[in-house]
Amino acid sequence: MATATGTRLGYVRVSTGKQDETLQHDALDGAKVLKRNRYVDHGVSGSKTSRPGLDALQADAEPGDTIVVYKLDRIGRSTAHVAQLLADLTERGIFVESISDGLNSSTPTGRAMLQMLAIFAEMERAFISERTTAGLAAAKAQGRVGGRPKTDNAKARKAQALRNSGESVPEIARTLGMSAATVYRLTKAV
Repeated sequence: MATATGTRLGYVRVSTGKQDETLQHDALDGAKVLKRNRYVDHGVSGSKTSRPGLDALQADAEPGDTIVVYKLDRIGRSTAHVAQLLADLTERGIFVESISDGLNSSTPTGRAMLQMLAIFAEMERAFISERTTAGLAAAKAQGRVGGRPKTDNAKARKAQALRNSGESVPEIARTLGMSAATVYRLTKAV
C-alpha cells in the first residue's frame, strides 16, 4: 500500500450561500492544509456529483496527495458517490482524510470506516427527507400549505396601477403590506 507523501489538498463545501465556511477552514488550518491548496464549493449541494471545486480538486490531485475534508459529508451525500470517489482516488494513489471523523484512507481500516460513515450520512439524509415529506403531508391534511402566500388579483392590479402612476416600489410595498420583492414580481415597470 502506498503512503501519503504528496501535497495536502483541502476541500470545503457549504450547501447554501448563507452558511459559513469558517469552521471547515479552521479545521483545515489545524490539519496543516495551506490556504492556496484549498478548493471551495460555496452554495452547492452535496447531492450533486459534479461540483466546480470538487471537479478542479480531482483534476489537480496527483498520486501521493491527500484530500483533507472537515467531515465526510462535505465530499458527498450519496453512499454510492462517496464510495465511487474513494475507489477512484485510491486507484489513482490519492488519499482522503476526514478530520472530525479521525479517518484516513491510507489504511484498509480507514477506507472501510470512511465507506461506513458515507452509508450513515446517506441514511440520515434519507431520514430527514422522509420526516420532511411526512411533515408536509400532515400540514396539508390540516389545511396548511407551504410556499409563497398567494396574492389576490385585485391587490396585484392595485400594485400595477400604483407603479404605473410613478409610485416607488418601497412605497407600494408599504401601502399594500407586501415585500418589495413581491411588488417587483407582480408588476412591470412602464
